[in-house]
Amino acid sequence: MNCRERVKAILHYENYDILPIVHFGFWPETLEKWVGEGHISLSPEEIKAATANGSDAEAALAEELGFDFNWYSVLWDKAGWISLYPKFEKKVVRELEGGARHVQNEEGMIILMREGATGIPTEIGHTLTGRLSWEESYLPRLRFNAERINSEGIAYYEAAEATRERPVGLYLGSLFGQIRNWMGLEAVSYLQVDDEPLFDEIVDTVFELCYKSAEEMLRSSIVFDFAHIWEDICFKNGPLISPEVYYRKFGPLYKRMADLCLAHGIDIVSLDCDGVIDTLIPAWIDNGVNTMFPVEVGTWGADIAPWREKYGKELRGVGGMDKRVFAHDFAAVDREVERLKRLVDLGGFIPCPDHLIAPDAKWDCVRYYCERMRAEFC
Repeated sequence: MNCRERVKAILHYENYDILPIVHFGFWPETLEKWVGEGHISLSPEEIKAATANGSDAEAALAEELGFDFNWYSVLWDKAGWISLYPKFEKKVVRELEGGARHVQNEEGMIILMREGATGIPTEIGHTLTGRLSWEESYLPRLRFNAERINSEGIAYYEAAEATRERPVGLYLGSLFGQIRNWMGLEAVSYLQVDDEPLFDEIVDTVFELCYKSAEEMLRSSIVFDFAHIWEDICFKNGPLISPEVYYRKFGPLYKRMADLCLAHGIDIVSLDCDGVIDTLIPAWIDNGVNTMFPVEVGTWGADIAPWREKYGKELRGVGGMDKRVFAHDFAAVDREVERLKRLVDLGGFIPCPDHLIAPDAKWDCVRYYCERMRAEFC
């Protein structure tokens, strides 16, 4: 069996020979640190290539560490996960003392940028504030047109289809996560009450774009192994939207997406959401989204076992490996691998670090994790 066949077998509760060693990509700062420590030799351009999920450069680095593939190996349209096409021009809005700046990013958010700072920047403001900015600045960027088609990506995977051994997914976009980014959490929360027709219009527009983009990519000769959605709409205390509202407004849209995939032979649909996702799972699992990712362990100790007990084998998982152990030692890695055993035994579950490998990760600990997983499950 190759990696592609093994992943399909595991997520369909079928027999397989060895467990694939899966990851979720790297922060650029992680690779910069490893270059500085002498573990790898990469130029800034090569680091950028190696942090592009699913790229040949990323696959080569992952193989050197001991991983088999990145779950985020998906085919996007030209807009990528941002969805806006064309994207906003990235520009400095205001210069501050000490070298800090307010910058409009490609999504139209105004963020605080500081030299040398890492992580997610602070949001200062948003371009999308109501109907006028929606119609002038966002609606034109959310229309489907032929320019969005990622012909190069399609050609790449079509050429590799006959010999491809690693899975590739169809990216389905984001139905609420992007809207939350564009407006900010407070504003999008008020919009659902203060101007529900506009909220619904934005949601419907985003969905239609995602659906049409997926339809277009499905016209290719690529045999997709799974489909994938990004949301990131939970945090350590739960969801960033009312579960009832979410189920009612978004559930039927996920169902249409899942039905489209199923009509093209894709019966594994995964969704990326960090945080405590428990109260949103029904909106996904009842509407054809059957694979939870990345099962962030966090301080709340999430794992797939309670969800499997509640929802049965229709619920799968990829993730659930606590990435924080990479910052510690081999003993911490050993304990994590032992913890994962019972979850792998449930079936329908593939361990994967529950986020990008962070800058505090030790090269030797990451390599040791891959070695221990291979020794234990291969």
